[in-house]
Amino acid sequence: MHLTRLALTDFRSYAAADLELAPGVSTFTGANGQGKTNLVEAAAYVATFGSHRVATDAPLIRHGAERAIVRAAVASAARASLVEIEINPGRANRVRLNRVPLPRPREALGTLRCVLFAPEDVAVVKGDPDQRRRYLDDLLVATRPRFAGVRADYERVLRQRTALLKSAKSARFTAAGDGAPAALEVWDEHLVAKGTELTAGRLELTAALRPLLAKAYASVSGGDLSAGMSYRQAGARENDEPPADRAALAERLRQSMARVRRAELERGVCLVGPHRDELELRVRELPARGYASHGESWSLALALRLAACDLLRSGGEDPVLILDDVFAELDAGRREALAALVSGAEQVLVTAAVPDDVPARLAGQRFEVSGGGVWRA
Repeated sequence: MHLTRLALTDFRSYAAADLELAPGVSTFTGANGQGKTNLVEAAAYVATFGSHRVATDAPLIRHGAERAIVRAAVASAARASLVEIEINPGRANRVRLNRVPLPRPREALGTLRCVLFAPEDVAVVKGDPDQRRRYLDDLLVATRPRFAGVRADYERVLRQRTALLKSAKSARFTAAGDGAPAALEVWDEHLVAKGTELTAGRLELTAALRPLLAKAYASVSGGDLSAGMSYRQAGARENDEPPADRAALAERLRQSMARVRRAELERGVCLVGPHRDELELRVRELPARGYASHGESWSLALALRLAACDLLRSGGEDPVLILDDVFAELDAGRREALAALVSGAEQVLVTAAVPDDVPARLAGQRFEVSGGGVWRA
């Protein structure tokens, strides 16, 4: 799978840009702040309908414009596709696939698959649990697009149940007798149903990633150090990863909700569920967060993306691999190791402020980016 064309209108710093791309490596170079990352951000947006840099779409619109448009032509073994996305801040985005409007934008997910590695990815290792949950959920949607609906349904139920708990708190409900709102039990079951499906998908994904992560980390670090991962539900004991059996997961979640019912009513928040779970990462059998060195954290963050790439590749086609300003952060050994690992991918998009930071084995198409424009070098 690869991009053959990427066209932007009023996206970030670009009033207009239109690039023809080919398989192999394409490198975008230019001074910082000229728009290199904006290009690859747009490519990744086509794959995920989200940005790795911001949580909302509003910053993606060029200053003074009302909307942005991203068009991407994608070639795969099965077909050629054209995805067109109209990004409307404050309103629903509109998506067309092969010129046909889609009633639900997520129906286009899976048309382009990509794996993006950026300096921000170190936060997946060092940051809060929500960073690791997002890593799992984004990859889950990339491998099985139907989970976009599961994820959205769970978030909707979570909002409704949280609102009910907050109203109960404000009305001074207690956990005794009939103090809990009657509707809470209904939303409990909705949370169990949607939460169980999402948790089961995450557990299956974690099991598939575990050997791929260990292999990728060994390749990147160049040593014998081990890396591992495990999934822990909120409130569970350490190293207690549940089985991916849906009936058992549902019962486990019900029991957890019963244990924290009083605390939830007192605080007005949902204290258990997939939104509170943790993906635990380890290096040398120690928790990576707090124990991993800077170099180990970088290697682990990179290994997580390479493992994702291997998992997507197992579906029959290479995803597009995006390396956004990564080489400047790596020492010479890790640069060469990374270049060796990705050079055989069907398409690799690289950004770099300094051309010499990109290893020679990643020679390919080169573009220069400056002042809101892109030119073939």
